[in-house]
Amino acid sequence: MQRLDREGISFCCRTTLDNDVITNAVDISDTSSPDGKLIVVVGDNPDGLLVDANSGKTVHSMKGHRDYSFASAWNPDGRTFATGNQDKTCRIWDARNLSKAVHVLKGNLGAIRSIRFTSDGQFLSMAEPADFVHTFDVQSDYNKRQELDFFGEISGMSFSPHTEALFVGVYDRTYASLLQFCRLYNN
Repeated sequence: MQRLDREGISFCCRTTLDNDVITNAVDISDTSSPDGKLIVVVGDNPDGLLVDANSGKTVHSMKGHRDYSFASAWNPDGRTFATGNQDKTCRIWDARNLSKAVHVLKGNLGAIRSIRFTSDGQFLSMAEPADFVHTFDVQSDYNKRQELDFFGEISGMSFSPHTEALFVGVYDRTYASLLQFCRLYNN
């Protein structure tokens, strides 16, 4: 991995040590807490790990998912984070009490492969591998939501830096695009 704004390699590793597996997604994002002290690690294990960024030691193992995890994201509030799993759920965790998830958000068809919070922490979006992107209002305690339903494999998604737009990459053999959904304000 190389940063575009710096010279040299900034990170290099294998995605798996098993030669008989397929890596079907790699999500390179800042998975550390906003203060840089904790890292969320998810992968080929139902239990996500909260790891001390300095020592690399496991602080806590999160229990609740039933299959492999694919994604994680920290809320800018520094207290909560989300994990996405093949069990079709996104779980919201509070780093101050990891005994169980504080919310379980459900997908429709498949694994939750991508999760993003807006930079202001007001919204969380989660993408399934195809057809669906779900956006939740964090301030409503995840009760208000919007679902984007379209046809195609989802290659990724991200919010614009100032939360004015959500970009969704769609790919299949005959159709590929980058969709932009702009934020609408009720006056």
